[in-house]
Amino acid sequence: MSINLSLDRIRKIQEYLPKYSRPTCHIAGTNGKGSVSALLTSIFQAADPPLSVGRFNSPHLVSICDCITIDNQPVSLDIYTKARTKVVEADTTHGLQSSNFEILTMTALAILEEAQVDVAVIEVGLGGRLDATNGIFDDRILASALTSVDLDHQSFLGNTVAAIAREKAAIARKGKPFILGAQRHPEVYDVVKEVVPSNGGELVQASVAHSRDRNSKERDASPLTLTTLRPEMFPGPPGQPVEIQIPVFSEPLSLVLPLQGQHQLENLGTALSMFSAIMTHPSCAEFSKHFRQRFTSENVQSGVARVKWPGRLSFHKIPVPLNTISDENKGDLLVLADGAHNPASSETLGAYSRPIVDPGSDKQRRTCSRTSHHINTLSPLLPPKIRQQYPNIQIDVNVGLLRFTSPDGMPWVKSVPPSELREVVASLDPDATTWIPTTEDDPNGQLAEGIEWAYKRQRGQDGVLGEGLVVVAGSLYLVADLYRLLGTAGW
Repeated sequence: MSINLSLDRIRKIQEYLPKYSRPTCHIAGTNGKGSVSALLTSIFQAADPPLSVGRFNSPHLVSICDCITIDNQPVSLDIYTKARTKVVEADTTHGLQSSNFEILTMTALAILEEAQVDVAVIEVGLGGRLDATNGIFDDRILASALTSVDLDHQSFLGNTVAAIAREKAAIARKGKPFILGAQRHPEVYDVVKEVVPSNGGELVQASVAHSRDRNSKERDASPLTLTTLRPEMFPGPPGQPVEIQIPVFSEPLSLVLPLQGQHQLENLGTALSMFSAIMTHPSCAEFSKHFRQRFTSENVQSGVARVKWPGRLSFHKIPVPLNTISDENKGDLLVLADGAHNPASSETLGAYSRPIVDPGSDKQRRTCSRTSHHINTLSPLLPPKIRQQYPNIQIDVNVGLLRFTSPDGMPWVKSVPPSELREVVASLDPDATTWIPTTEDDPNGQLAEGIEWAYKRQRGQDGVLGEGLVVVAGSLYLVADLYRLLGTAGW
């Protein structure tokens, strides 16, 4: 599939549709932009009285409607269909031949405009400079932000981190704050310091959130260990106690962050810095004049504490077997679902899951389901690194390799054949037990079959359910299949 990146069509189609006028937060990045958008949404909603918040993320998770939310709820199919029909009519009438993503972007903007939301949070689709979301006019942008930049989509954005950063930083707008989140590659800072001023933007380095000790009012919980991984006893991971200073408040904020993983502290810093800039920067004075008085530090604390972002280090208890109503051999599986799909996000997932191994335990059973075919993406999730860290622990690793179903409206998105992945796993960990579905080409039913297999592996030959964790990762589309299987949107 070819993608013709250009702003020509998105700018043209806006001439034939109602003018988009919502104050907008615009977020680019390789990893973390969805988490930042969820945090911002939750913070804005915590105002007193609450702001109405529209959000556009891509890709969608379970259904096409959930990529467009108002007050954190997916829009109805009826609202989506009516808006999309008007956009398609405009595109067809004027012979614009807009791409699917351009149509989707304009549908989202039309819905948020019709709803007259107080503020919109818009996630870049691909890159930044030529992404359809960058067709929003400068006067509608409150602030822009850049989350962690890494290698991904190189065929469209460039083969180096610096080249990719250049594309993403180009969403900076004249006279508006541009928040730069924490980066693992130093060259990103150099590129951003060049691109943002050249666009006329004002560079703001994101504040840093630090871990802190829990106070007496907060839940007393230990780090995850195998002793907590039995589904019937697992209470869910505790929130992360953090502290951060942002310019809009005179005192540091003491927060509890529900999102898991050290990287989420960086995303929190970006989100809160964006919020602070919107409330203090002269270019946002009209917005802050109307809404600043609705926010106290307590409101912001509450907003952060209530944030949800499904499919990113999300724990779920799944009743198995899935295909029987009999109580025989029934039990629960503890599943960690994460949309990690590139080397950087897989390393983040690996760093989070490795400490779950308890050095005091005799054995761990860990079953992983993935669909990524790159060695650099799979290696952080497989046991060599864990065995190096805990050489005295017997680790039983089972890897299920399966396809995901193509997402709605995106038939070109395909998964790698499981047989190809089996060779990659064998090269990384010859001791791992691998499984591929009975029918390799048809993705329907593969995840359910894989979960049943994982459950049987955890029960072992003695029929006793061992301690362990099933990790569903490799693609957000596979996580979406999991939520569809469970009949939930993950919220």
